[in-house]
Amino acid sequence: MTGRELFNKIMNRNSTKSGFWHGSPFDDNLEQMYDYFKTERNNSALGTALGDCCHWIMPEAHDMWQHPENLPMLDTLGGKARTSLGQDGFFANCEDVKDIESYPWPDIKYCDFTNAEKAVDETIAQGKAVLSGTWACFFHVAADFFGMENYFVKMYTDPAVVQAVTERLVDFYLQINAKWFDIIGDRMDAIFFGNDFGSQLDMLVSPEMFDKFVMPYFRKITTQAKDRGYKVVLHSCGAIESVIPKLIDAGVDCLHPIQAKARNMEAESLAAKYGNDIVFMGGVDTQDLLPFGKPQEVYDEVMRLRELFGPNFIVSPSHEAMPDTPPENMEAMAKAARS
Repeated sequence: MTGRELFNKIMNRNSTKSGFWHGSPFDDNLEQMYDYFKTERNNSALGTALGDCCHWIMPEAHDMWQHPENLPMLDTLGGKARTSLGQDGFFANCEDVKDIESYPWPDIKYCDFTNAEKAVDETIAQGKAVLSGTWACFFHVAADFFGMENYFVKMYTDPAVVQAVTERLVDFYLQINAKWFDIIGDRMDAIFFGNDFGSQLDMLVSPEMFDKFVMPYFRKITTQAKDRGYKVVLHSCGAIESVIPKLIDAGVDCLHPIQAKARNMEAESLAAKYGNDIVFMGGVDTQDLLPFGKPQEVYDEVMRLRELFGPNFIVSPSHEAMPDTPPENMEAMAKAARS
């Protein structure tokens, strides 16, 4: 069975064995991984060596944006250097929806998918499932446009402005996906996009604000993918247990990365509550276990997770592998996932 076949069995919840994805380790960690596993110096080859069943191809990471004047796709800070997540963005002082048009919104005509398409064909040749689509992190980009704290405040003081900015963002992401989906067709298995909705302890916004400013736009992305026949894989870090039912209702088939140390994200609880309704990908702790544990401890934890979640589960780090993660621990994780 190829990795792609296994991935799709898991997504359809009729698999007899779990899968594995090593994720996208931080660049500072990759060189030692390449040397240890004796692979070509790219993350796809590393994944093949470790036994990945899928590979993530984000068009933005494959030179998709090709502006003739080298202008950025989304300059949320208006040309300023980033100093913090809370600093004022382009729309920090915007109080009138009409002023939204003052921003130079990106044009889809500058998107070129040539390199992404090559990566897709290479992935299929390797027997791995293709996860793709624009990253569509509208929650984060909107926060950058206002400044994070300001964004949350404006949900109350200037809701129409927040909605207008979010609408423009999501519309652009939908345009990218529409064009990309036309090109890629059935070579793609699932859309993979990310919005970190939680902190270590709880959601970043209240349930009311989440329903008003996130879910309507989130559903546009999942509905577009579903209408094309793709599975939906969402990346969302943090303590997001309280909204998992809403994500399932919106069409999410698989949730990544299961931040193991976040409140109410324990594997036992998630498996018991939602194991019949959604596939989980992740769960191998990257805060303590992978960087500081022993290989046998990593192996044992993976086996525990597999027992809890059953075969319709993809073993993966609970975030990207940190720079101080020993290759031996990555090896132990992959070995336990394949056993």
